[in-house]
Amino acid sequence: MAAHWFETLTGPLSQKKQYRQDKARIDALPDPYGAAAKAMHRYITYFAAVTDGDTLVTMLGDLADLWERAAVDDTPVRDIVGDDPVEFAETFAQAYAGKQWIDKERARLVSAIDTATSAATGSASPDGTDPGTTGDKPRS
Repeated sequence: MAAHWFETLTGPLSQKKQYRQDKARIDALPDPYGAAAKAMHRYITYFAAVTDGDTLVTMLGDLADLWERAAVDDTPVRDIVGDDPVEFAETFAQAYAGKQWIDKERARLVSAIDTATSAATGSASPDGTDPGTTGDKPRS
């Protein structure tokens, strides 16, 4: 019973264990692979802003796999990330289309712009909402 309420508050313990194992794999990589993997892990943690634990654990596991394979094959870091490490990291993170905190705000922005533009023209917005509302209620 105690484990149930604890996991409700903190998330599944198995995810935390897997995260720590994958992080240890990254920490054990030789340089320059370890340094590149740590930098990429830090960046995608901030960039991706993934709110789903399963997605985050999968992403970190795949990141560890990528850099372990590169180290074993002695693949140059630039052959992995290319000329633009930021683009590589963002593309890598976007492949994990888990729910992100910004998704709700993106939808809200689109709705607000639709409402604003339809109010200016006096027509209903494309999503069928009344131009005088926030877009939350369907038009009757």
